[in-house]
Order: sequence, then structure tokens, then C-alpha cells
Amino acid sequence: MHSIVSKIVDAFEQRGSGKYGEECVTQLQHALQSGQFAIRAQADTTLITAALLHDIGHIIGDDDMPVHCDENLDDHHESKGYEFLIEHFGRPVAEPVRLHVVAKRYLCTTNPAYENQLSPTSLKSFHDQGGTMSTEEIQQFENEDFYQDALRLRHWDDAAKDPEAKTPSITDFIPYLQASLIENSCE
Repeated sequence: MHSIVSKIVDAFEQRGSGKYGEECVTQLQHALQSGQFAIRAQADTTLITAALLHDIGHIIGDDDMPVHCDENLDDHHESKGYEFLIEHFGRPVAEPVRLHVVAKRYLCTTNPAYENQLSPTSLKSFHDQGGTMSTEEIQQFENEDFYQDALRLRHWDDAAKDPEAKTPSITDFIPYLQASLIENSCE
């Protein structure tokens, strides 16, 4: 197994049991459900990897995750995740991860009913992360190369909060992770 893939699996095994805000699922359950939704949607390998790793910024590193909705839930995890992923997986994985927070803002702005579908933690983080977008922000988002992938990922993210869902294990995603690595990533 590639050392980066091993690091990711270890991170989920060590810190994946933590919760984010007041969600009913752990980080690992949420990641596995998101990845499973991508598989069911017949997404390409890199988007499946992005779905699995969209919240990796919460668990890579030593920072504590916010656990209560009375805290500021904007911990910039999308940027932390992007910085980690771009080096090893390239833009097709890293960009949807970078954009998944903005995608939530976009969906809530362009379809106000979407906001009503958010979990309490996602609703709180939506406001902490900037709330509705300006016309200029909408145009900037729509000009991003991977904005459509980020929108797909966002829908899976928001649906991946079922504490009873049956999912594959993290090790079942190793082939997707391995296949998504960029060629010049060091062993």
C-alpha cells in the first residue's frame, strides 16, 4: 500500500470516531457514506476518492474538531484538506474538496429550499462559513473548473448522515485511493 494511502487509513482509524458538531454520525461513517453515494452514482474514481476524503481536513493533523453548534464551525477544513490532497492526488480530487463548502453556500443561495434540508450542524456551519453568496461569488464559483463535481459531492455530503447506514469499510476504498494518486507522488 502506498504510504499516503496508509496515512489516510491510519488517520480514519485513529481519529475517525470523532464527531463534527452535533451530527449523529462519526467522521468515518460520514466519509464512508459519502464515498458509497459516489459509487452508487457511478462517479469516476477521482470523484469517489474526493467524496470519501472531502472532510479529511478535520482529521489530518492535531487540531481538535468543533463538537458543539455553539462553537464557530468554520475550521477551514476544506483548505486543510486541499493542501494535503493536491500534492498527492491532484486537482480532480483536491478541487471538489476545496469547493464543497462553497458549493453548500451556492446551493442555499440559488435554491433557498436547499437550506431547509440541512442538518442543524450543516446549517450552523453554513452561516459560520459566510452564508448566502453575492452575485459575484456565484459567478466565481460557476467559473471554477470543478464546480459541477463539487455540487455532486455536496449532495452526497448532505445525505451522508445516517447513523444506521451499512457501508463498506475504509479498506474497501483502498483501490480507489491507490488509483487516484498522481504518478509523481513519492512512496
